[in-house]
Amino acid sequence: MKRSRLGSLDVTSIGLGSAPLGGLFSPVSDADAEATIARAWSLGVRFFDTAPLYGFGLAERRLGAFLRQQPRESYAISTKVGRLLRVPEGAAAEDEHYKGTPRERPVFDFSYDGVMRSVEESLGRLGLDRVDVLLVHDPDDHYDEAVAGAFHALQRLREDGTVKAIGAGMNQSEMPARFAEAVPVDCFLLAGRYTLLDQGALDALFPVCTAKNIGILLGGIYNSGILANPHTSAKFNYQDADASLVARALELDGLCRKHGTELKAAALQFCMAHPAVTVAMMGARNAGEVADNIAMSEKAVPAAFWQELRAQNLVDARAPLPTGAKA
Repeated sequence: MKRSRLGSLDVTSIGLGSAPLGGLFSPVSDADAEATIARAWSLGVRFFDTAPLYGFGLAERRLGAFLRQQPRESYAISTKVGRLLRVPEGAAAEDEHYKGTPRERPVFDFSYDGVMRSVEESLGRLGLDRVDVLLVHDPDDHYDEAVAGAFHALQRLREDGTVKAIGAGMNQSEMPARFAEAVPVDCFLLAGRYTLLDQGALDALFPVCTAKNIGILLGGIYNSGILANPHTSAKFNYQDADASLVARALELDGLCRKHGTELKAAALQFCMAHPAVTVAMMGARNAGEVADNIAMSEKAVPAAFWQELRAQNLVDARAPLPTGAKA
């Protein structure tokens, strides 16, 4: 598998995102989770992303159980800070997004001390002595606290060698662009804001990241599923997609079919063509989905598809197309 540089780290250009392994939208068994991670490993994936939020600790525990069996220098792993997991008083209500989870529920804490506790607790769930990348997770309403507290902690951990890279993981591109100017970060995990349906990252984030050599770990490439299987009940940005988005996804799917290719292949290869994108983080809930994601990264997409995509103005004119696709 192709390799990329993320600061001082050597990482695979495709990584495994673990939100689905935490029961995103529907439960995942321990056996299916283990098989998913094992298939990713067998196919050459050596970069793994997780977070306390994903299944409220479930994804970290499952990922750690597999990675503890592998040589520590053979892979890289990222997790996130900004949420502490605590058992609520009384019964824990079922979460809107994560199913089949433990009782703990996340509590926002972007303070310096909160971040240090979060790291220690994540290492405990993972059963590892260190992680390689730490990301401030979803500080949308906590910019000042994130800069003064969380990033201060992350910079200290990077300076003393505890982690090798720091940044933020968000579902928007505007605030990461602000962080890029305010904090010496190495990378951002950007979910859903550079896809065939949404190229908002081109406005400010990608230019500043290119200028400052900040890596992009790109998640949400299928926009929560609508670009994997467009239909009336599809998800976009973790919510039910509105009719206009479904119509656009179906138009893209029709164009793919016209040129004898698949929407998932076009969606993935479009994202990976941008030079700012360091790693495509692909989530999966079973071994078959992992294999399919890898296959989609390698499937032939005709140059004529990309040409028609551009001619019909279905993507931003600033978005680069894959090598060999002449517009």
